[in-house]
Amino acid sequence: MISPRNTGRLIVLAAGGTGGHVFPAEALAQELLTQGHRLALITDKRGTNYTGTLGLIDTHHISGQGISGKGLTGLVKGVFALGVGILQARKLLEELRPAAVVGFGGYASAPTVLAAAQLSIPTVIHEQNATLGRANRFLVRRVDRVCISLDLAKPITTAAQIIRTGLPLRPAVIAKRGIPYHAPTADGPFRILVLGGSQGAKIFSDVVPAAVKLLPEALRKRLEISQQCRPEELDPTHAAYAGSDAHVQLRHFFENVPDLLTNAHLLIARAGASTVAEASILGRPSLLIPLPLADNHQAFNAEALSRIGGAWTMRQAQFTPQALAELLIQFAASPVALAKAAVAAETLCLPDAASRLADVVTALIRDESGARIATKSSGSSKSISTHTMKRGIV
Repeated sequence: MISPRNTGRLIVLAAGGTGGHVFPAEALAQELLTQGHRLALITDKRGTNYTGTLGLIDTHHISGQGISGKGLTGLVKGVFALGVGILQARKLLEELRPAAVVGFGGYASAPTVLAAAQLSIPTVIHEQNATLGRANRFLVRRVDRVCISLDLAKPITTAAQIIRTGLPLRPAVIAKRGIPYHAPTADGPFRILVLGGSQGAKIFSDVVPAAVKLLPEALRKRLEISQQCRPEELDPTHAAYAGSDAHVQLRHFFENVPDLLTNAHLLIARAGASTVAEASILGRPSLLIPLPLADNHQAFNAEALSRIGGAWTMRQAQFTPQALAELLIQFAASPVALAKAAVAAETLCLPDAASRLADVVTALIRDESGARIATKSSGSSKSISTHTMKRGIV
């Protein structure tokens, strides 16, 4: 599967589930392959049909599910699945003998990284959001390096080195970086991209068409809206836009999001880590509606961008047709606000995140190798701290 030139040390990536976990793993995979490393992916059943770079590397599957906490039965099932996953991952790692394991969160990450720690294999975890996800909160005291995309909104306690690498993004997004933002003109089109994350968001189907119909006719006719919808919401959303005079294209999934975002005057979206990072890297203004979740991680992501003036954040309860219509009228009347937000947004994220993360992984491997050599030379491991020296499988 891998080109013969990839004869370097084997690095295992552990990721699965949603695009928020998978896209950074894919970006790192491409960077490491370019550097000549060998790779393997450990994922769960949801990672059966990966394409792109992840589809080119050896893939192994383990059992995995969340510890839901929905009663004692759910807790027991989750703990049992974690235990099974650790045993499966440990067996795989003993066979693969990697130089390092990198976890990206999700069901496959926790058991794989835990198994690696048990085997004294160097470990790195990467957090996409401004707060640690459940899997990474569990792992943070058991790994060697913690790489973060944004400054964490909540402090953490760990002996591991914390390094801000940024969020690795797909090359298709990075390729659009540097294309200047042009605010909408008084009589030109006003292009809006509406994204609801990997599963779409029903609230956008409920609110955006209704808001458009509240706008003055002249503004409605200028609108060019590309909106992601859940499959079951496509027909109702088409009907909701009927008679609005806006030019609208609706899709369950857009293949060309980097192009659409580059051409957009405004992004309306949830505040997932990838969405926030892509808006920042491309320097595009956004209105973010964080998904209300118990850990509130999307709200912290949105705050990171809005705090520097790169976005506007609105709680879901406040996101009404009337409120959105008023904002769109303001933006149309004062496009300079959009232009200023575009400039501010570009300052948040790191465009070379994939290479930064790769550097952390390869430096850790070198450090661990050096520690082993020093141990052998001295004939004793007593002079080397147990925190900085691990006998990784190589």
